[in-house]
Amino acid sequence: MLKVTRFTVAAIAACACAYAAVVQADAPDAPSPEQIKKGSVTYSQNCSPCHGPRMLDPQGAFDLRIFPRDEKSRFLTSVSKGKNQMPPWGGLLSKDDIEALWAYVIAGEK
Repeated sequence: MLKVTRFTVAAIAACACAYAAVVQADAPDAPSPEQIKKGSVTYSQNCSPCHGPRMLDPQGAFDLRIFPRDEKSRFLTSVSKGKNQMPPWGGLLSKDDIEALWAYVIAGEK
């Protein structure tokens, strides 16, 4: 049986703090809450008719809730230039709007 001492608790807490610092350092471009909110509004106005409200449409277009988080460039290109039945949005949405959409998608609907 593992004996938990104050030292053990302090060591675990220190490791947790160090891990949190590393995670934050590795994600300097993590989306801000404002960017996610902007993406939510843009999504609601432009994407929800096909992808469903809050990315929940079982019969619609691609389920963005499962879009691979490591394929940002694929997402940005698909939105900008279109893909399959999806029209290109690059002429209607700014680069910032499309980046905000990405922020909203990777944050997931809360």
